Amino acid sequence: QAELRQQAAASLDGEYALIRHLAELVADATAGQGDTAEEQIVRLESEAELVKVVTVHKSKGLEYPLVLLPFACSAREVKRSDGFVWHDAEGRAHMDLEPDDAAVARAECERLQEDLRLLYVALTRPRYACWVGVACVSVGNAKQSSLHKSALGYVLSGGAPIEPSALMPLLLQLRGGEEAIAVETLPETPLPGHVQPGGSEPAATQPARDYASRPGERWWIASYSALRYAEDEETPEVPDAPETPTQDVMAEAGAEQAVVASPGPEAQGIHAFPRGAVAGTFLHDLLEWAAEEGFAEVAARPDALADLIHRRVQRHGWQAHAAMLAEWLPELLRTPLPLQGGGTVALADLHDPSRYRAELEFWFAVNRVDTRALDRLVTAHTLDARPRLPLLPDRLNGMLKGFIDLLFEHDGRYYVADYKSNWLGADACAYTVEAVRDSVLRERYDLQYAIYTLALHRQLRARLPDYDYERHMGGVLYLYLRGVDGAGHGVHAERLPLDLVEAMDRLFAEGDRADAA
Repeated sequence: QAELRQQAAASLDGEYALIRHLAELVADATAGQGDTAEEQIVRLESEAELVKVVTVHKSKGLEYPLVLLPFACSAREVKRSDGFVWHDAEGRAHMDLEPDDAAVARAECERLQEDLRLLYVALTRPRYACWVGVACVSVGNAKQSSLHKSALGYVLSGGAPIEPSALMPLLLQLRGGEEAIAVETLPETPLPGHVQPGGSEPAATQPARDYASRPGERWWIASYSALRYAEDEETPEVPDAPETPTQDVMAEAGAEQAVVASPGPEAQGIHAFPRGAVAGTFLHDLLEWAAEEGFAEVAARPDALADLIHRRVQRHGWQAHAAMLAEWLPELLRTPLPLQGGGTVALADLHDPSRYRAELEFWFAVNRVDTRALDRLVTAHTLDARPRLPLLPDRLNGMLKGFIDLLFEHDGRYYVADYKSNWLGADACAYTVEAVRDSVLRERYDLQYAIYTLALHRQLRARLPDYDYERHMGGVLYLYLRGVDGAGHGVHAERLPLDLVEAMDRLFAEGDRADAA
């Protein structure tokens, strides 16, 4: 069983998928549905008598009772476009980026020498008998046989082309008077439905067998970016879950809805920085680097930051913004951020790196979750139940994964912070509490921070012995980086009610059963 699970793990994504696979096998066995599965046949104590498929390279030095070589006539010629190494008369290795005919011919000769060595290895593995398949095979749509280019063909004709009519005489000549070598032709067995010339009509085909087992339920790895809204109906393709935080940011920034600039003052400073997914990822990476270095350290000693920015902007041709970015980021880190329920905190106040974590990856199981049920829950408990784009009907079943930009603890409470590079206007006045809230509704970030809050809730519940949601959960801070100015602009702070988090917890654990209840 352990070997079977190891084999399944090679095609499954993560340990939770493997656990689910094992649970399904157990359930099928209990229900009597898995008795005919090939993988469930009890293995022999010894596999010595079983058929083994191995490469010629792997077989070197081994011995088998019986050996079958069905592809002994295959050969892969050296092509001029291939990268290959050839050796001169003194044995020196050469590699040509533009090989001439002589180099190609030399490399092809070395290829044939290696194939002959491997043919010898294969023919000397059996203890009792060896079957070798021989035919005038061709490559692709070629009409001429390529048998003579293989090692076995070289043994038969010395490299001269072999016509089908000449194959049997060459085999008999190779056998000579050796009684231990038998040359036999395969019987001409017609394919099903094929009529031999002058023959009768083929027998009627048998009806297809019915599939009696239960169909496999769709199991997939989803993320926030996989949730689709009413405006996405024309693009039904669901994106794959991001593998890295950078992919996550790029997917989210790429789906960001553009805001049309209204007449007003010309954008200055961070507001004039380029927009789009690449620019958003750039700002996000700066904050991730600041977290690794220490927010307080970067704010107090910006020299290393200036050097980093100078090197990174050159990749995108943004040198004109280097000085602005080197001044903007430390100021952002020192800016007091309003917290839900009162009080403020600046990222530079998080002196102890052990009290915060950047790019926290999370995974948790989802069990047949109706996206409409999730949408109803989040809509009813966030942002005063204001109307927003509804989710399209779908079913989440498998795993949900994501990356939280920043998780930090302040005064005994834990907070989720997420960085947004959305452009709402030419100055900080465009990032009022109302404008940011409208953006959250428009982009459906409420669903994102509801999922993030549930992930944090489950983590704290598992790790804190005296965990209490009301006492330990601080809420979420969505930072619209271009608009954060210390006057309350550019920040959306919210603390979700416990009823919503517990309802989502049940929904993801029980799926449609929880929704029905």
